[in-house]
Amino acid sequence: MARDVDIVLFGASGFVGRLVAGHLARSAPAGTRIALAGRSRERLEAVARDLGPVTADWPVVVADASDPASLQSLAESAQVVVSTVGPYLRHGLPLVEACARAGTHYADLTGEVLFVRRSIDTAHALAEASGARIVHSCGFDSVPSDLAVLLAHEWATQTGAGPLASATLELLSARGGFSGGTVDSLRLQLDTARDDPQAQRLLADPYSLSPDPSAEPDLGRQSDVFRPHRRSATGDWVAPFVMASHNTRIVRRSNAVLGHAYGPRLRYAEVVAFRGRTAGLQAAAVTGGLAALTGLLSVRPVRPLVDRVLPSPGSGPSERTRSTGHFRLRLDARTESGRRCEVLLAAQGDPGYAATAVMIGESALALALDGDRLPDRAGVLTPATAIGSPLVDRLRANGFVVDLTA
Repeated sequence: MARDVDIVLFGASGFVGRLVAGHLARSAPAGTRIALAGRSRERLEAVARDLGPVTADWPVVVADASDPASLQSLAESAQVVVSTVGPYLRHGLPLVEACARAGTHYADLTGEVLFVRRSIDTAHALAEASGARIVHSCGFDSVPSDLAVLLAHEWATQTGAGPLASATLELLSARGGFSGGTVDSLRLQLDTARDDPQAQRLLADPYSLSPDPSAEPDLGRQSDVFRPHRRSATGDWVAPFVMASHNTRIVRRSNAVLGHAYGPRLRYAEVVAFRGRTAGLQAAAVTGGLAALTGLLSVRPVRPLVDRVLPSPGSGPSERTRSTGHFRLRLDARTESGRRCEVLLAAQGDPGYAATAVMIGESALALALDGDRLPDRAGVLTPATAIGSPLVDRLRANGFVVDLTA
């Protein structure tokens, strides 16, 4: 189908949307047709002006998450729709459905398990029929996790090492900030779970995003929350990773979508790793801070006090914080035959904003421009199952370190 533009960025005037628009302005090949979309024409035009001459020809499109007709028109105008409008659990599903009906590829930044489950239930069959790739979690949630395990699987397949038995992603270091939008998404998911027993069960199920959770293996306890402890094999300390409850489910969905090609009994986990004399204290502090934030946001009467110290929706870390940030992750993967590989992923820039803008921007460009290299697959997918190796290549070309050693 002929489309007016290659990529339309929905939410372009928001905090994260501006960062994604900036990356596209710097990195999209000449001739790529890009449009900016949102509720306010004036704010969109201001974004285009701020980005400089390269965006002078970018059209602006007025669309509202609460107006299904405008979303359908938006979806039908583009090859790819990128959405930075969250919380996705509140605002995201109508646009996903519009793209699935129109055969339009879609990418977002959600870290909300409940939203992705609803997307699967309502849009997967539609997208399969239309040929649309609906790709959730194209930022720090969950591109590094998803691609790291994909690379380990490809190594195991190419070397004859056999199926993966275990894979643990370790956050070795990170520096950055977080936005009001992230807090708002966490708050909404907690509220939904508190009032809905089915949502509580979904959040507790390690296979909640699998095509058929009942068909998954019973591997015993696979909780993303645990007490900080010292690992006897390495001597370091580990604590829960704040994003593990979403990332682990995205990786398990990738495995299931691929027919459990990674390994039919793969155990996947994510942790924060600490080394040195104060490692135990650091692990305890991270665990306590995560528990405190979740607990305080779960208690409505104290929220006004908590909100005074947390960023408000529409705000985010400063330019200095974004530019001086970084992340460094390592995947330790082992096969059923006992062989082992490591995948290192690292990048400069605040992981949740500067680096995330690159990840989702390159995901959109891959969906729009790399059609011949993409997996022949449609439906509600993941970065690994919808894009895969082309995204690895694009991230490396943008300065990301993605290395495998065995």
